[in-house]
Amino acid sequence: MAEHLIAIHSSLDLATASRITDQALRLRRENGLLPLTIAVLDSGGNLVSFRGEAGCGVMRHDIATGKAWAALGMGMATRQIRDRPADRPNFQSALAAVSQGRFIPTPGGVLIPNAQQQAIGAVGISGDASDKDEFCAIRAIQGAGLLAEPPEPLPDRNQSGL
Repeated sequence: MAEHLIAIHSSLDLATASRITDQALRLRRENGLLPLTIAVLDSGGNLVSFRGEAGCGVMRHDIATGKAWAALGMGMATRQIRDRPADRPNFQSALAAVSQGRFIPTPGGVLIPNAQQQAIGAVGISGDASDKDEFCAIRAIQGAGLLAEPPEPLPDRNQSGL
């Protein structure tokens, strides 16, 4: 009897994830931002695409992945996570413990919803000020022809510094 292999379906394919990373790097150059690290996860939290530019610190991989992981884990962008439970530091500490340190609640983690408002993945970017990281994530997702949550970056993001 022949064995049949069952293909595993991913909510986000490599070609789409690669378009997102390419768009993010293009935006970084066009806007004169610092070197970036980009992690694209599918809805199961699996790393689909990763790019890190020369000049990024060694922790940027974990930070970018942690931003995307936090957005998926809580079902909201990391900007919302930062702002929402800010008055509950014990809750954020608990989330960091539950996620085994993969929870980074600063802007730069953006969800990718489908038309039915179900997350099919998330992008995490690290390298510049968090609001600028988030700008690149939102616009890169949209540049790949997908929806982003949140749909718009903060208007005063260029005032943010490291």
